[in-house]
Amino acid sequence: MPITKGHKQLLAEARKKIRSIPAAEAVARLGDPTTVFVDVRDPRELEHEGVIPGALHAPRGMMEFWVDPESPYYRPVFGEESKTYVLFCALGWRSALTAATLTDMGMTNVCDIEGGIEAWKLAGGPVVPKPQKKANPQ
Repeated sequence: MPITKGHKQLLAEARKKIRSIPAAEAVARLGDPTTVFVDVRDPRELEHEGVIPGALHAPRGMMEFWVDPESPYYRPVFGEESKTYVLFCALGWRSALTAATLTDMGMTNVCDIEGGIEAWKLAGGPVVPKPQKKANPQ
């Protein structure tokens, strides 16, 4: 059965309902205590491409559950209404779709980085290796 709506249409619809910020503006927000950078990329991408310092990793597939206070997977970091959540992925496609979903859920303090982490790098934004998990002492 052929699909009736492709990724280009989904992205166009998402972009109509979300706020995207240029990478240079996102870089300027690094260190701002009212901004939470949220990395929705796959864990393997973090290993290979690095991370924005201080960014929260929140896999795209878990976002609806992590932001909903009624979910058993709720993460309180997403309940801070005074914060702006700046989502990003590799190129800005997954983060746009995720931002649209969170907007549909009622979040008004969410946006994404135009062009994702690739645009971030081109704008001079820092990228560091993914921090290693600390081993549990036995």
